[in-house]
Amino acid sequence: MAGFLEGYGIADARRARIFWRTLLVAVVLGVIGLTLYVVLRSLPAKRKVTQFTELLREQDYRAAYRLWGCTEISPCRDYAFDKFMEDWGPKSVHADAARLSIERTRYCGPGVIVTLKTAQGSELPLWYERQDSTIGFAPWPVCAPQPKAYQ
Repeated sequence: MAGFLEGYGIADARRARIFWRTLLVAVVLGVIGLTLYVVLRSLPAKRKVTQFTELLREQDYRAAYRLWGCTEISPCRDYAFDKFMEDWGPKSVHADAARLSIERTRYCGPGVIVTLKTAQGSELPLWYERQDSTIGFAPWPVCAPQPKAYQ
């Protein structure tokens, strides 16, 4: 009769160990996945804005204008190349593009607000449209509040 109770509870303990190890692995993978998502989701916006500032440093204003979704053949209706040069050209306030740096990024609906720190220490919010990968001036410095649903 002594051998009858020797294995009592061993299977339950083994099953419990497997459960807790599986749960731990799932939680760790979930945390890693969430961290990667939060860190990498703004990467395309940062790359596009970095490319824009590099083109400004190289004084390739036509290529920088194309990143705004505007070309010489089909210029933007409300943002002609002359106005772009006033804003970003060698005689503009932001002429020292080498000192532009990305301060922060914020997700906002269909786009990303990428805030640049200028040479003067001020902040310049740019809008990255995720749908067509174009950039432009952000219509607001932070995400516009969504209207509350009527009850």
